Amino acid sequence: MSMLFALDTKTEEIMVSDSPKGSNEIIFIERIKRQDSEVLYNAVITLTGITKVSNFDITIFKAMDKVCQLIYNKHKETT
Repeated sequence: MSMLFALDTKTEEIMVSDSPKGSNEIIFIERIKRQDSEVLYNAVITLTGITKVSNFDITIFKAMDKVCQLIYNKHKETT
């Protein structure tokens, strides 16, 4: 599965979703509080920041997305 990550800065939570390949459907998975995974929260902040720069680089974005996926999977193993 390839997760999608978004931030809710008001509640300081990460929203985790999935979207099947070839589909416009987004399936909500869970919300993770910042204090439950500070590392993932900071990684998603970085991922989000990468999308906001004027010289967006898809290679860097994909690499950071893989980092977020890895951290999320490790988080799931320990919870």
